[in-house]
Amino acid sequence: MSITVDDIKAVLAKVIDPNTNKDLIASKSAKNIKIEGADISLDVELGYPAKSQFELIHAAVVAALAALPGVGKLAVNVTSKIVAHSVQRGIKLMPNVKNIIAVASGKGGVGKSTTAVNLALALAAEGASVGILDADIYGPSQPMMMGISGRPETVDGKTMEPLENHGLQVSSIGFMIDPDEPMVWRGPIVTQALQQLLEQTNWRDLDYLIVDMPPGTGDVQLTLSQKVPVTGAVIVTTPQDIALLDARKGLKMFEKVGIPILGIVENMSIHICSNCGHAEHIFGEGGGQKMCADFGVDFLGGLPLTMAIRQQADSGTPTVIAEPEGQIAGLYKDIARKVAIKVAEKAKDMTSKFPTITIQNT
Repeated sequence: MSITVDDIKAVLAKVIDPNTNKDLIASKSAKNIKIEGADISLDVELGYPAKSQFELIHAAVVAALAALPGVGKLAVNVTSKIVAHSVQRGIKLMPNVKNIIAVASGKGGVGKSTTAVNLALALAAEGASVGILDADIYGPSQPMMMGISGRPETVDGKTMEPLENHGLQVSSIGFMIDPDEPMVWRGPIVTQALQQLLEQTNWRDLDYLIVDMPPGTGDVQLTLSQKVPVTGAVIVTTPQDIALLDARKGLKMFEKVGIPILGIVENMSIHICSNCGHAEHIFGEGGGQKMCADFGVDFLGGLPLTMAIRQQADSGTPTVIAEPEGQIAGLYKDIARKVAIKVAEKAKDMTSKFPTITIQNT
């Protein structure tokens, strides 16, 4: 009795992607199933970057199909395909940028920029094309964290090329000013500068653009949420009550302007003494999880308060680059994968499918 496509689908319906907890048929990941005699070939296409997961999923599929009676050779190809997803109503996608993810916090000093750069690097490590926009006009920190100096080049005198390091494309007002120069600008100039950085940077085919937002809920945040096609936002907080108070305001702002919350990252969750190993919740405990429960959003993960994270960011080699196989880099990669999966589960952007209608006098 020969193997049928239905037989294969029945087997694949029992293979669970450990990252999404969905089977390969329900998630529509299994594609191009072909049978030649007893030989089977198929593609498994994931909607999120997961280079580190390919072998695991490949092994699971092969093991499941090998149990079919009379099966011959197996050819299973696991890949990722990142597509553009829906944004706020009435806002067009940017050319060459599929998904924009805002990393925000209600207040400063909670490690938002460090989280943003490590999430960007984690997505790139999994095979995605990633850029980072430093939207903190008053306090740009990405040039230092990314270990980049110099001025952006322009080819046409109107746009500028992003600077690059560690596999990321980067744009920041920090590349255009002296490090000690304060930005004594009023709100309208700041929002104009942000739009220029975003729209006049020649981003090259990005799967994700991570936007490192300034703290608070002011002009820049409103401009971004009303004029920029944002796929979703990640809120960074510490467990401290005063930080959570402001984080809740930031979350509500995004909700009001129609930007979905992809989840919450709790920074500085716990401190482990480098001398004695004693663990202590310096800024409180469980605040991020409680906020998630209150608002019905996902808890993406908690990060420890460690000297290494600070030292590595200050030196221009953030943790995901400095210790790619380390425990903390693993935490950032887990959070990045959860963010990418949340994006992949959103509705796809269909505006490119619609024809452009023009009215002419004939």
